[in-house]
Amino acid sequence: MTFDEWMRVGLDNGWAGPPVCYTHDGLPHSLEEEELDDHCMHVIRLYESNEHKLKVEDNHSPSVWRNSYDR
Repeated sequence: MTFDEWMRVGLDNGWAGPPVCYTHDGLPHSLEEEELDDHCMHVIRLYESNEHKLKVEDNHSPSVWRNSYDR
């Protein structure tokens, strides 16, 4: 299954929202979440290339240590 097919399954089944830009669109959340002092929002970063992935990981250590789930 390709990434696009996998993403379509999630969207079609209501398991995920559409990709949005945090910078320009803001973080999607409910009103209840907005009122919480400390709420956790899960984000999946999509990379443009392997070079981009390495640059992001070099600048953001949680992208490296949180990726331990598949190792």
